[in-house]
Amino acid sequence: MHRDRPRRQDRRTAANFSRRSTAIDLVRDWLNEARRIVFLTGAGISTDSGIPDFRGPQGVWTRDPQAEKLSNIHYYVADPEIRRKSWQARLAHPAWTAQPNAGHRAIVELERRGQLHALITQNIDGLHQRAGNSAERVIEVHGTVHAVVCLSCGWKGPMQDTLARVRAGESDPRCEGCGGILKSDTISFGQPLVPEVIASAMQAAGEADLFFSVGTSLQVYPVAGVLPLAKRSGARVVIVNAEATPFDDLADAVLRNSLSETLAKLTWGSDAKA
Repeated sequence: MHRDRPRRQDRRTAANFSRRSTAIDLVRDWLNEARRIVFLTGAGISTDSGIPDFRGPQGVWTRDPQAEKLSNIHYYVADPEIRRKSWQARLAHPAWTAQPNAGHRAIVELERRGQLHALITQNIDGLHQRAGNSAERVIEVHGTVHAVVCLSCGWKGPMQDTLARVRAGESDPRCEGCGGILKSDTISFGQPLVPEVIASAMQAAGEADLFFSVGTSLQVYPVAGVLPLAKRSGARVVIVNAEATPFDDLADAVLRNSLSETLAKLTWGSDAKA
């Protein structure tokens, strides 16, 4: 893919940085040099905001494997009881009260500096936009919990309007236009991803000169494929995640500390607090 940045001969990795440096210092140098930074974020970036992840040690599906059924489109469409449970879960979703953390704010700062090329997120919580990232920079590959969609006619509307109906007593609210099944405007297991959204994510990854993967297990495809694509296209790759990922050996640096604290230190310096 065509790019206008100069090719660098210096391909230092976290394994061979100067003794006077730390991995954070090295990655900060890369960040300061970068002109087109692309982030891929997963559930891990929102855990410091009080939104649990899914596959981590304390993840939603780790603690309750049956909860995964609520995110499966086949169960959702076939079983009214699953839909009722899903609507009750949406009423209590932590996204309604969660606030962006220092990790979200650090990415906003990079956009303010003009370095953020794109922000690909697997999250549905909308915290990147709430923190201040512009909508045109955010690529939501799994949709958003802040909207509702009819599975029959495709109508979309604000989630809070439908939740008001649930609070008023409708356990399984239907589309007021066609009577079809309503669900959050998110991609459930068994649903196809939106091709145009995935194409945008792939294009952005291929244009990066520095690529961050933050808080994602990198196990869900095709989204996980943006990391090797960025690497093949010449970007430095940094993985910031609490657990090991399948692509750790491919990365130029792997950082295991607190995600929000790490992003804050990379952006604002060693004294930054999460």
